[in-house]
Amino acid sequence: MPLLSIETNAELPAERRTELLRKASRKVAELLGKPERYVLVTLRPNPHMWFAGEAAPVAYLELKSIGLPEGKTAELSAGLCELVSAETGIPSDRIYIEFANAARHLWGWNGGTF
Repeated sequence: MPLLSIETNAELPAERRTELLRKASRKVAELLGKPERYVLVTLRPNPHMWFAGEAAPVAYLELKSIGLPEGKTAELSAGLCELVSAETGIPSDRIYIEFANAARHLWGWNGGTF
């Protein structure tokens, strides 16, 4: 159900990318209280990112989930920023996160919807 997409221009060696994906999957499951077996995390390197007038390392995250708790977005932001910053070296003030609550009938899986 939960999907975390990470897009960044930070250069990360293969082993760091794998570690970021592994830790992000666990963190999303923990923060949302959902089984990790349903969590999907993607990492898209994008060297063409510009923020605050410069091309310094930056990250854009999208977290989508059924039943995303709107009252917990500050907590979700803090947890995800802390993780991404620790794993990539990108300061939290260069990390944007978009949250989306997905309707069950608009989220498909295993040949059906939730």
